[in-house]
Amino acid sequence: MKVQILANCIGEILSVDCAKGQQHDFSIFKDSDILLPQNSELLADAGYQGLNKYHENSTIPIKKKRGCSLSPEDKAHNKALSKRRILIENINRLCKIFHCVKAVYRGKHKNYGLTWRLVAALVNLRCHPI
Repeated sequence: MKVQILANCIGEILSVDCAKGQQHDFSIFKDSDILLPQNSELLADAGYQGLNKYHENSTIPIKKKRGCSLSPEDKAHNKALSKRRILIENINRLCKIFHCVKAVYRGKHKNYGLTWRLVAALVNLRCHPI
């Protein structure tokens, strides 16, 4: 099972999408039918190559070509992007504190998305209390 988390800039989880089996990150994004405003900025990791065709205001890391190395400008771009994306990695860590999503899921596959949505709600409640 694979999970995609969409969060905003203040650390609230907005959407959780699950997919069965080995599926590419970008195909999960295309299948999720998430409607994002065109003026919103989307920061993604290297698994979302080609995202610029679907959302113009998106930023992904620059991958090095085979046999070549990245230029200092490309390395600086990737480092700046990773500094902005650290919030998302911290949200992933907060979700993985819960054992039901960290370990091997032994429940029914149809309930996997529900489990992740409940964990996302608890993380949102913990980070942004009412």
